Order: sequence, then structure tokens, then C-alpha cells
Amino acid sequence: MSNESRPGDGTPADQMAGDASRIDDEAVLEDPSVRDHPRYHQMFPVLTEVEVDRVRRFGSPFCYFKGELLYRAGSLCPGMFVLLSGKVRIVGRDGLGHERIIHTYTQRGEFTSDVTQLSSKPAVVDAHVVEDVQALLVRPDELSAMMISEADLGEKIMRALILRRVLVIERGQGVVLVGTSGNPHLLALQNFLRRNAFPNMTLDADLDMEAIALLERLTPKPDDFPLVVCPDGTVLRNPDEGQLASCLGLIPEFDPTHVYDVVIVGAGPGGLATAVYAASEGMSVAALDGRAPGGQAGTSSRIENYLGFPTGISGNALAGRAFVQAQKFGAHIGIPCEVKALYCDKQPPAVGLADGRRITARTVVIASGAEYRRPVVEDLARFERCGVYYWATPIEARLCRKEPVLLLGGGNSAGQAAVFLASHAEHVHMFIRGASLEHSMSHYLSERIASLPNVTLHTRIELTALEGDARLERVHYRGAGGIEGCMTAHHLFVFIGADPNTGWLNTCRVSLDRKGFVLTGTDLAEAGVQSMPLQTSVEGVFAIGDVRSGSTKRVASAVGEGAAVVAQIHRFLASARESMSSPVR
Repeated sequence: MSNESRPGDGTPADQMAGDASRIDDEAVLEDPSVRDHPRYHQMFPVLTEVEVDRVRRFGSPFCYFKGELLYRAGSLCPGMFVLLSGKVRIVGRDGLGHERIIHTYTQRGEFTSDVTQLSSKPAVVDAHVVEDVQALLVRPDELSAMMISEADLGEKIMRALILRRVLVIERGQGVVLVGTSGNPHLLALQNFLRRNAFPNMTLDADLDMEAIALLERLTPKPDDFPLVVCPDGTVLRNPDEGQLASCLGLIPEFDPTHVYDVVIVGAGPGGLATAVYAASEGMSVAALDGRAPGGQAGTSSRIENYLGFPTGISGNALAGRAFVQAQKFGAHIGIPCEVKALYCDKQPPAVGLADGRRITARTVVIASGAEYRRPVVEDLARFERCGVYYWATPIEARLCRKEPVLLLGGGNSAGQAAVFLASHAEHVHMFIRGASLEHSMSHYLSERIASLPNVTLHTRIELTALEGDARLERVHYRGAGGIEGCMTAHHLFVFIGADPNTGWLNTCRVSLDRKGFVLTGTDLAEAGVQSMPLQTSVEGVFAIGDVRSGSTKRVASAVGEGAAVVAQIHRFLASARESMSSPVR
């Protein structure tokens, strides 16, 4: 076996030995709850000899010595290690240096890592070599190939990798946030980490003794909150999501010379569906999103009318499964990765990122969805995330526990939020402009809302003003007949629809309708432009989902269009190849 080249984070072996030598049987506490986990054996299965031999076709043998690190939290993990002999200890570590043993691999056929190895993302735990190790290293591209070629083996490994990430998230080991409850920037960072499945924990700056001790050492100013301590110990003061992502190593790398078959802008249900179907058919795929997988659907507490989930599924869970599925087939997903422009003045087109990079592709799929619509009310922005919210997740639900809330909107998103919040809040007041929910909300949701004792529907009413100092305190409204009124409310949830996210298309001649949605297919035919059903006015540029003019604003519809557009991309690429191979006459 080779021991000359040991893939890792670039740390010399002698330095790694200094870091790892203290991890022995007594140095770090073991988490006893891990072994008692009901899915422990699915989380840490042991491959049979036959299965190890099947893995051998995809991996490479390596040797590692006692005291080394296979990988460490915050650094790129080279892949999945299948143990042939030796002993490896997995240690969870947060930014404050707390460590706890998660699992120790001792049996031949056990394998390390979690689901992030499909995308070359940073590890969230340390892997210490306790006894000299011989192992097979399966790199991310090889792991993806194995998942597809060895379906039954791939299923066992995939389940384990997913469950391990869930375990670390449940334990809260990783990035540490320090702030006060209700801080709007803190809430934003918590949501960003939750939706990107990154383990984290929050310390209350006023109440937690460890936080207070940290603050005495760092002496932050009021504008420095929230503080963030990354797994490597780096301290960020009031960072934005991009700075946090950079500290955690989440910013993706792209080969500037590579030309993708398709670049998908937006990782909502439609964009993820395109990534899954295109990658599974052998296309070179990149999917980009500025925030997190799932788009607006990712913030839904429960989707109950999506085919195949009779008990419902949260938008975040649905997006998470699709995200992993796309990576399984080899899609390159860049999150967070903000797209600022589409350049289609020459072929092939290119997508411009906020950091100045350009990604070139033979085709582009616009799946950028829509942005939350805001009511025209003075001072609205001042209360956003300190009383005004555009989604209802467990984080917001904790803030309004046992308190009354006000919810604007009468569509399905508003209905799902009302049902979810009703199980946490003291009372939910729904304001709608119409006379009923009959024409704006699915029947099952309106019936459920009518049956909830702590939900009151207020019809023919609109918001007129917000009032408060540091946080939202009261709302003013106008009812039927112009009657004015006010209500005490510290939490206002807004679900009044969305506007198309198409501002980044200004650099390209993509045709839009009068409301800013992208025109495709038959809508273009009326203007004398012949096009495939989901193709825009620019050849090779397609649009799907909520951003497309005339689309049905439902998760299932977006997923269907995401699948359908792949067939049209195939047709376009085949036509382009024929044109290039045809002799010039």
C-alpha cells in the first residue's frame, strides 16, 4: 500500500501528529447517547468482505500512522475512508474548543465521513488516527460513480452518510453563535445555517456563563453582535451570510475553463429537479443559489399536497433530499453563490457571479423563482426580522411561543404558516383583503384553519401602519367601510405573494411580460418568435417554475417543469451538434 501521498487539508504530517496525539482513550469524553441512538446500526454499518471488494474498484489504498489526522473540521475532506485495519476516532469540536467523541472505527469494513463528501465540502468533525491505519480512499467523484454503479451498496452508504450529518447537527457541534434572543442578524445566520444543514449552537450573550466569559476576553462593541466563532477558532463580528460562508469554507470553486452542458440559476424545487434529471442522464451540471437549497418552498413548515407524501413533508426536508440526490448523480452545486448577470451576447452564454467569476455553459435554465412581496407600509424595513418575518420556521416559532401573532395573506403559503404557528403561538390572527379563503387557498388548508380554535380570520382588512421602538409593538389597520383600528402585535408574518427575481437578466435580451416574469414557448409564438415550450426568447436559455410567465405556482408544477426542460435541453444540444458537424455549403 502507498503511504507516500496522503490526501488531506495540506497540513504536514508532523504538525497533524502534534494536534492528534492527545486523542487517546481517556483524553476526550465519549457521547454515550450516540450508541443508544435508535438508528445507530444504520448510522455506522460494517461492510462485508464482498462489499469491501466492490468498493476497491473505485477507491485507492493508503496508509496513515498513529497521531495523524485523516481530516479535520473546517478543512476539505478528501473523501470517504473504508477501514481495512487500524483505529480511527471521530471527534466533534466546536469553535470554543469543546470536544466529544462521536464514534471510534475499529472494524474492517467500517467507513468514515458524512454526506458532504459528495460535494467536496469542509468536514465538520475531526478524524484522528489512534492506531496505524490501512484504508481505501474513495474520492467525491469516485463516490458518486459508486453510488450509481453499485445501487444496493450505495443505498447503505448514502443512508449512513445522511444520518451522520443529522447526528452532528442534533449535537450542535460546529460553529458557535453568540448574541441576544431576537437579534435580527442572529436570526438570519441561524436560518442560513439551518437551511444549509451546517451544525451550530447559539449562546445567549446575557445569560450563558460561557458566552459572558468569551465576551470578557473579546470586549466586543454593541455593533459587533452577533459574534460567530468558526470551527477553526476564527471570530467574526456581525458577519453577513457571505462572510460566514467563507469562514466555514462553503464558497464553491469552479474550473474557469470548463464549459457545462447546463447551468441552473436557482436551487428551488424546479432547479433541483433539473439538476437531478440532467445529471442522471450524464450531463455536466452546475446549479447555483445565493442562499440555500429549496427556495421559498424550503421555508414551508409542511407541504401536504405533494405526491407521495401522504403525511406531509417540510419544505426544508424535501429540498435537502433533492439536494443530496443531485449530488449523488454528480451535479456541481454552488451554494451560497449569488448570480448577478447573464451574458448572452455570444455563444456559449455565461453566468456572472457577484464575486466577478463567470461560469460558461451551453445552456442556461432560469429557475430563480420570486422574491417575497412586501406590503406598502411605512417603516416596514425597520421591523424586518425584529418583528416582521417572511417565513415561519422553528426558529421564528420559538420567538413567538405563547404570544399572539398576526399573519398577512390568504394563499397556500399563508395557510401552511398559520397551521404551523397555531401549535406554538397563543393566537393567530389572519388578515386578508378578500371576503373568504375560498378562491385563494386549497380546500384542505382552509378547512383546517376553520377548525383551529386559536386562529381567527379577519376579512376585508388591510394593514396601514406599524408602531414600535426597538421592536414591533402595535399594528394599525383599515377594515370594511374604512373603519380604522389597531392591535398589539410583536410578531407579523407576511405571506402576500412574490415578485419575479429577474433583475439579474438586465444584461441579456430575455423577454419578460409586463409583470417581469419570463416569457417562454407559446407566449413568444404570439409575438412571432418560434421556441420550444420552456425556451425563452434567447436560444439555449430556458425558464421554469415561479419565475416563468403563466406557470402554476406549486411545488409539483415546478418539479415537473424541471424534469421536462431536460428533454428540451437534449433537443437543443443535439441540434447544435448537428449544425456544427454539417458541412459548409
